[in-house]
Amino acid sequence: MNRPVLLVTGGSRGIGAATAIMAAKRGYDVAVNYQSNADAAAEVVAACEAAGARAVALQGDMASATDIIRVFAEAKAALGPLSHVVNNAGITGKASSLAEADTGVIRACIDVNVTGAILVAREAARALGANAEAKGRAIVNISSAAVTLGSPGEFVWYAASKGAIDSLTIGLAKELAPAGIRVNAVAPGMTETDIHAMSSGEPGRVARIAPTIPLKRVATPDEIAESILFLLSEASAYTTGVILRVAGGR
Repeated sequence: MNRPVLLVTGGSRGIGAATAIMAAKRGYDVAVNYQSNADAAAEVVAACEAAGARAVALQGDMASATDIIRVFAEAKAALGPLSHVVNNAGITGKASSLAEADTGVIRACIDVNVTGAILVAREAARALGANAEAKGRAIVNISSAAVTLGSPGEFVWYAASKGAIDSLTIGLAKELAPAGIRVNAVAPGMTETDIHAMSSGEPGRVARIAPTIPLKRVATPDEIAESILFLLSEASAYTTGVILRVAGGR
């Protein structure tokens, strides 16, 4: 029996890495996209292989149309036709009010989180559409609880970028449903990943916000990955066009 083939963009750290490893343990072969940290991607690949999966690390900037197209082609060449895609790559940029935000920070965020994510979704639609024999084809986009929280004083532009992901999910779900391809999104709340220190420039953000969450803690990457794997799986076979909020009640 053929194993499903999954591509995870931004799969070398945080939620993407947790998703890739969990998918490998549950029977997927996995292509792990990364932008610059080859060592981290190699560790994820090794963990996937230890779980019995075929896995490959694929470098590519998910703000670049050329890189996106190449990564999809390389994933197919290495593992076979794709059946599932997790559209995860994203950045915030340095935290600030919108009035103080640098144009370059805003533009970089939109390039990855909106334009890049739409191009990834386009290539996913093409790849999964061409693989009509595969069972349970599905795309999961990564949105954010920031869409409704707004992230004032921190990342208003990031919240706006993830609002675009919700619209993308709803529209593409309707577009691909006749072909039997499901499209959903997970909207994580605050999660314990290095994005807070590496991208936002605020290492203490998790500790500052955790007390404001109804469950009084942040999520682990594995907790978010569980929701992603649910939406990839046949357990959600009648679910499409849904944005699943996983935010501890926030």
